[in-house]
Amino acid sequence: MGNIVWLASYPKSGNTWLRAFLVNLITDAEEPVDINKLAALTQGDSQAHWYQKFDSRPPAQLSTTDLSNLRPKVHADIAATSLDSVFVKTHNALVESDGVAMITLSETGGGIYVVRNPLDVALSYADHLGVAVDDIIGLMSQRGFSTPASTTNVPEYHSDWSSHVKSWTQMPHPALHVVRYEDLAARPVPTFGAISRFLGIDPKRERLMRAVRFSSFKVLKAQEKKYGFIERTPAQNSFFRAGKPGGLRKQLAEEQISRLLADHREQMERFDYVPKGY
Repeated sequence: MGNIVWLASYPKSGNTWLRAFLVNLITDAEEPVDINKLAALTQGDSQAHWYQKFDSRPPAQLSTTDLSNLRPKVHADIAATSLDSVFVKTHNALVESDGVAMITLSETGGGIYVVRNPLDVALSYADHLGVAVDDIIGLMSQRGFSTPASTTNVPEYHSDWSSHVKSWTQMPHPALHVVRYEDLAARPVPTFGAISRFLGIDPKRERLMRAVRFSSFKVLKAQEKKYGFIERTPAQNSFFRAGKPGGLRKQLAEEQISRLLADHREQMERFDYVPKGY
């Protein structure tokens, strides 16, 4: 059993929010931790520098097979950065590539998976990439989808939204904690408290509530406005938008909602995401 705790999600499902909470909780900060310093306690499994320690070529020159062969080495290297738990953000589905697991189980101690209503994900993701919502809806239904390589990141294997969610949540396991974004928003103290206890941390209520408050959207938005945020894309005016469940989906047309339901109803029903009347 390893020491990596995976912070997993489909893109735009609350991963950054989770990381902000964990950093504030673990450091027991007296003031909000700078959002641009989240990497001090959380790693990312798609960051190219991990792979370039073993293969100096640019990410775009690495084949899928190259990445599959490198991935276990990278995960072992990340795990070796601490004798304690290492929190690692991933947007990869829990599948195999070329017969090699995207998530190296021998280096894994556990994981937290955050799921969010795809009706809200679609609009948030479209804003993040600066593309049309219809294009994102198509991408969310594209089986086998991988992100393109960049100068700083290797490709991530997302597949379609339903397959991603199913890959992580279909088999309950005591080492995996599944949480809905909507519960983080509606009941932050008990929901983040459950995450803390899953990690073996049983903070006093004052410490828990301070970490919840310091990672609230109000605080994160204020920090971004004051300092900027390194994870914001050039297409975005703001990384942290409303954050309110259901607030975005009101912008979807009926046809767009129907498309998402047609492609993802099974998993949406599992997590109570099908709107009334549909």
